[in-house]
Amino acid sequence: MSKPVVLIGIGEIGGVFARGLLRCNHPVVPVTRSTDMNQVAAEVPDPQAVIVAVAEADLHSVLENLPASWKDRVCLLQNELLPRDWQSHGLVNPTVISVWFEKKPGTDVKPLVPSPIHGPAGQLLYDTLDALAIPANLLDSEEQLLFELVRKNLYILTTNIAGLVSGGTVMDLWENHRNLAIEVAEDILEIQASLTGQALDRRALIEAMLTAFDGDPMHNCTGRSAPARLARAIQVADNEGLDVATLRRIQVEQ
Repeated sequence: MSKPVVLIGIGEIGGVFARGLLRCNHPVVPVTRSTDMNQVAAEVPDPQAVIVAVAEADLHSVLENLPASWKDRVCLLQNELLPRDWQSHGLVNPTVISVWFEKKPGTDVKPLVPSPIHGPAGQLLYDTLDALAIPANLLDSEEQLLFELVRKNLYILTTNIAGLVSGGTVMDLWENHRNLAIEVAEDILEIQASLTGQALDRRALIEAMLTAFDGDPMHNCTGRSAPARLARAIQVADNEGLDVATLRRIQVEQ
């Protein structure tokens, strides 16, 4: 029997990882909102990995209260994730996966493009997804990881925010509202560049976003979280002193 894996958050995505881990002969130790993490850490002080599968809104509270013995084996998979999110909690070299598959209640897993992974437990996560026939790939560097994290953020925020105006699918957004999509994407990339302190390859990132569009052209642009994502993006822009005129115009129109 392999070493156990702690799984914090047993929602739809967490459930996918649990199933894959069990197929790979890894016992899964679940941690829910009502679980005392320190008590679990006392019982399981040396897990193979600690996968944090909570929603992005809950990430920082979980990391703030993470037992010290688990901090060197954390795996992160949240949307809107950047290095500053784990660095602010003193985490060094966590394993990070940019999840490019959907799992909604009552439906099977739907991959869009392969999910890139980087970090010490990368092979574990790769094998976990491979056991479920979910495509993934291992990255070679932190630079590649940063590109992939920004790519995912660009995809989510551009489609959600532009979709508040256009509605419809990502194919419709690009074919019929391309100027809007590009303007929103440019604002999002301005925010991402400020948050990372990096000069981003904007053309390459937009092309990579379009590859994800091709992975599921009928994917709906917006969901319930779209207005909150817009509000968060503008709050970040305010904190960073950024113009993001298109995002502000959309907020006023909404």
